[in-house]
Amino acid sequence: MEMDERKRKILRAIVQDYIATAEPVGSRTIARKFDLGVSPATIRNEMSDLEELGLIEQPYTSAGRIPSDAGYRYFVDWLMDAQTLSNEDKEIIERESTKKICEIQEVVTHTSKLLSELTSLTSIVLGPQKGKSAFGKMHFLPYRPGQVIMVIVKENGVVENHIVNVGEDITAEDLQKVADVFNQKMKGYSLNQVKRSMLHEIYSELSRQRRLIDNALEMLDAILDDNEEDERIYLGGTLNMLNQPEFRDLDKVKSLFKVFEENEPLKKLLLPRQEGLNVTIGGENTLKEFRDCSVISATYKVNGKTIGAVGVLGPTRMDYAKVIAIVDFMTKSLTDVLARGKPRSF
Repeated sequence: MEMDERKRKILRAIVQDYIATAEPVGSRTIARKFDLGVSPATIRNEMSDLEELGLIEQPYTSAGRIPSDAGYRYFVDWLMDAQTLSNEDKEIIERESTKKICEIQEVVTHTSKLLSELTSLTSIVLGPQKGKSAFGKMHFLPYRPGQVIMVIVKENGVVENHIVNVGEDITAEDLQKVADVFNQKMKGYSLNQVKRSMLHEIYSELSRQRRLIDNALEMLDAILDDNEEDERIYLGGTLNMLNQPEFRDLDKVKSLFKVFEENEPLKKLLLPRQEGLNVTIGGENTLKEFRDCSVISATYKVNGKTIGAVGVLGPTRMDYAKVIAIVDFMTKSLTDVLARGKPRSF
């Protein structure tokens, strides 16, 4: 969509002022605030052209104009200046991300809370996809006589802890041997990918620890199954929606909050349309409940593999540059934290 420079400046002014004030923008306001060097009459003519192009629209209760979904899209793609996150916000994210946290699920919950606090919007975080996951590494920790804690670290970063009955005659050396053989034979496989010949090899190498193997395999079957419901959605700051002028309509809020209770629609919101950071504006959302909202999302990784997604949901009238900067830095920080081995496995 080709536009001359004056129209671009006026559209930028309308979007920026509406984001800041939530009030429809008139030609006199633009002339007064943005010093474009043209009269209100000229601005009105240009606004009329922008309206014909579908980039701005007139609310029926006001003489001013507001951006349309297409106007926000043009602004985000062509007019918005990239914003650098403040040092203060960077320090908050890095400090909070590297706190002593025990498991990846706790990191994700913490990320959701921090995102909503920094943006004053609603955060949606897709936790690690536990289904389809492959075996990464096994550890055994002493627990009680005849019992140990079997710690499984899956390749997607998820940590599972289970108590296994081993018998009181099993030694620490036995446990280490079992862990070593499993780590060697099963790394990178889900249980249903393990060939029968591989299981025979494990049994033959560990004949003395047969009872432990049987118990471990039973646990692994439950841990490595393909249950899609294991993908968890973490929400933060849902009540922030009530602070937005666009959501003073209680019926609209009720429909949103109803969707918040369902995993599948929220997962669809976060599914990336392309690699990297994604911005979905208004009517670009497939669900009607989100037609007045925008979503800014990005994925995070462990060992180069995408294991989840982070997003912010708010009204189409959001500070895109700021939220994009926060989501981008947050996902990179989260990926970095997981790559460094924090959270601790156990």
